[in-house]
Amino acid sequence: MANATKAKNKKPNWFKRVGAKLKETFSEIKRVTWPKFTTVLKTTGVVLVIVAAFLLIVTGVDLGLMKLLGLLTK
Repeated sequence: MANATKAKNKKPNWFKRVGAKLKETFSEIKRVTWPKFTTVLKTTGVVLVIVAAFLLIVTGVDLGLMKLLGLLTK
């Protein structure tokens, strides 16, 4: 009787748990609604434009502060 309760409380082995988790993950991925390729391209373009704009702003501020520091140290 003690062996029967011990077997019930025992966790499934590691490979079975990983296999179950992978199966669950793939079933969730199948239910995802993926965006269309044109939507991905448009949003990627928007992100790149915003990153380029911030790059220009930060570079401009950096150059301005470097000039100011150069004037102060002379």
